[in-house]
Amino acid sequence: MSKAATTRLTILQKAFYLIYRKGYQATSIDDIIATTQVTKGAFFYHFKSKEEMGLAMIHEIMYPGMYASMIKPLLDADDPLNEIYEMMKALLLKNPFFEVKYGCPAINLIDEMAPLNEAFRKALMQLIVQWQEAIKNTLLIAQKKGKINKELMPEQIALFVSSGYSGIRNMGKIFGKTCYKTYLNELKKYLLQQ
Repeated sequence: MSKAATTRLTILQKAFYLIYRKGYQATSIDDIIATTQVTKGAFFYHFKSKEEMGLAMIHEIMYPGMYASMIKPLLDADDPLNEIYEMMKALLLKNPFFEVKYGCPAINLIDEMAPLNEAFRKALMQLIVQWQEAIKNTLLIAQKKGKINKELMPEQIALFVSSGYSGIRNMGKIFGKTCYKTYLNELKKYLLQQ
């Protein structure tokens, strides 16, 4: 990786770290520069604005991370309902990066920026839609193989699972990790009924 590419990636990674803890609007370009030890000129060489940097962060940092933890576990799922549950369990209880008190970086950005910025709304919507599509496709394949009820509506289940995740990550900010376990118990019951 070239020095310029390394600098760009460092800026995005440090920005992600700060924005996850402080929020997008509360994180200034100066805050990002201070943690990366690059000059303002170097920042603006890579990004025309904070918005461009934020969108690059979503596409280049958040999308790959989301793919690895939320989509890849569902590809070629042999036991789709269990693998959806295990993916959620891993997100909530086993992800070493996500801190309970800060919630989910994607959900936080949706809450903060989607109502205010159309480009952010679209980028974040694409992120969630990709996840919902992975859940839906996993269920559709299972239906074709006769592993789950053919009358189930995979698209609705995908919305239910993703919105449940959003809600419980926000509740975790208040109630702590214990509420994740309660949510996972209820999710498992729900999935077993399908």
